[in-house]
This record gives sequence, structure tokens and C-alpha cells, in this order.
Amino acid sequence: MNRVIGRLSAPPTLADVAELAGVSRQTVSNAVNNPDLLREDTLARVQAAIEQLGYQPNRAARSLRTRSSRLIGLRIAPAQEGNANALMDRFVHALVDTSREAGYHILLFTGDAEDPVAGYDDLLRSTAVDAFIVTDTFMGNPAAAWLRSRRAPFVAFGRPWDDEHDSVHPWVEIDSAAGAAMATGHLIERGHTRIAWIGWRKDSVLGEERRSGWTRTMREHGLATTGLASRVEDTIASGRAATVALLDEASPTAFVCASDTLAMGVLHELYARGLRPGEDIAVTGFDDSQVAQTVPPGLTSVRQPLEDAAVAVVKALEGLLGNPPYLADGVMLQPRLVVRGSS
Repeated sequence: MNRVIGRLSAPPTLADVAELAGVSRQTVSNAVNNPDLLREDTLARVQAAIEQLGYQPNRAARSLRTRSSRLIGLRIAPAQEGNANALMDRFVHALVDTSREAGYHILLFTGDAEDPVAGYDDLLRSTAVDAFIVTDTFMGNPAAAWLRSRRAPFVAFGRPWDDEHDSVHPWVEIDSAAGAAMATGHLIERGHTRIAWIGWRKDSVLGEERRSGWTRTMREHGLATTGLASRVEDTIASGRAATVALLDEASPTAFVCASDTLAMGVLHELYARGLRPGEDIAVTGFDDSQVAQTVPPGLTSVRQPLEDAAVAVVKALEGLLGNPPYLADGVMLQPRLVVRGSS
């Protein structure tokens, strides 16, 4: 129960818990910060008092004592117009849940779109966070090197594309090439031999990784790829424009796309031509977005295990922030194909 001060209700304090449990303030502090020091019956009595009063430890005060904020910084990018992908929303939600269970909280921040390291410096100078999670791991991104130069702990969601075997920071990745290979193999099993690829621009390392899964699987089955691939921006309009060109010039019977956004562009053009997805032309996407799950007849898509990725990222963070700290190995997770009516 909260104490009343004037007309305001004040939250319960450590002293209130100590009085209700019949113990010292230090015992309550130990119950919160070092429960292993207490006898089981004493700990249970203090925890019961904490629950009854609804006591919340003062995070700021504890940060001053321990030099730990229990906050993890995560820079987020603005939403893209014309894009159907909400992949990061799902990852962040999973990350918030998982980190809370481990005793941490995620602090979201933004930065200058033209400056990959903007936003990090302010948080480091203010010691507001204990570590960072970096999601922009494209080749040449200076954020990782910048953080390393300042001895700032961080985990990357995305492997170090320059050389994953020589990495000096922990990372978690989902095997994109395997996902594209699953989609391509599924279409081949359905009898398709002219399978087109719509992917991202060549400077997207992740896009090229996904494309490699399509290329490898086609070649393993002795199928041609010449004239069946397109590289475009990741927008619905770009996906549709690529579909127009491929249908008119290469006559594919199926499409494998690097994202659900591009697959939506394919579906738009198929509907405009009176072609039925899954019957006249097969289509697969990537990321299993909400759109993939709701658009008729349902878009077959590669689903990434983002919940597992969040668990692996937090585990790596716990290693970096442990006493003593340790550097976890890189983790490669496998996606799965969710088959729906479009294929």
C-alpha cells in the first residue's frame, strides 16, 4: 500500500518493506541485489513484503552503486514508405521480452540517416547504457569499428560480412541463403523449371546472400538462371516493375523474392493481368510478414526465427556484461518455409 504525502500517494520505500518484514534495510537490499546471502525463510518473508507493498527498487540509486544501468541501447531506423516489411518490429518485441526476463531493458534511440554512428556517442558519454545491439551490419558500416575503438560492449544482429571467422565481437545471424534455397527447392518440387529471382541491388550483401541460395539450388538441379534475375529497390512498385519485365521477356512460371515487399509487387502485377497466384504463377516471399499471412491466397514465405535470435543476442550480452566477461561465439540460425496458397 502506498503512503500518502499531502494529496499525493508516494510509492513504498525500502524502509517500508523492512518494517513490514521485520528485518533491517540491509537485509531488504540483499534480498533485491544478493538473494543468495539470505536464508530461505528470511528471503521468502522479504519477498512476500515486497509483493504485498508493490515495492520497486530505485533503478537510479542502484545504478550509482553498481555503475550498471541495466539498459541496452538499440538504434532504430525510420519506417520505409512503400515497404511491407515489419521484420524489425517483431524482433524488437521479442528482444524487449527476452531482455526483461534477463533483468535488462531496451533503450531505443534514433540517429542521422547519413551518419551510421550518430546517437551512439551521446549515450556513451552519459553512461546511460551498459551495451549496444547493432542491427545495421552491412559491409563497410563503421558502427562496429567505432564501438570497438571505444571499448563499448555490443552484440550484432547480423554477421560481420567482412570476415565472420575473424570477428572480435559476438553476433547472431539467420541463414538467408538457406531460406532462399528452401523456397527455390519447394518450387522445383512443385514441377517448376523456369523460376525467376527478384532481389535487391548488388550493393546489398544480404540481398546477394539470399540470391546465392536461389542460384545454387537452380544449378544443383541443372536449371538455367540466365535472364531470370532482377535487382531492384525493396519497394512494392519496384517489385511490380521487375515482374513486368520478367514476364514479358523470360516467361517464368514462378518467382522467388528476396522480401515479402517484392513478392507483393509480383502479386499486384499478376492480379492486373488476370493471373492466379499459386495456379497460373507461383510466388514466394521472405520474412513471413503480417501481409504474407493475410493477403489472398496467402503468400508462401521464409520465416526467420526472430524469437530465437533475440534469446541468442541477450545470452551474448550477458556474456559480455558478466563477471568475468566472456566473448560468445557467432550463432547461425536456420529459417523455415511457411507454405501457403501462392505456391
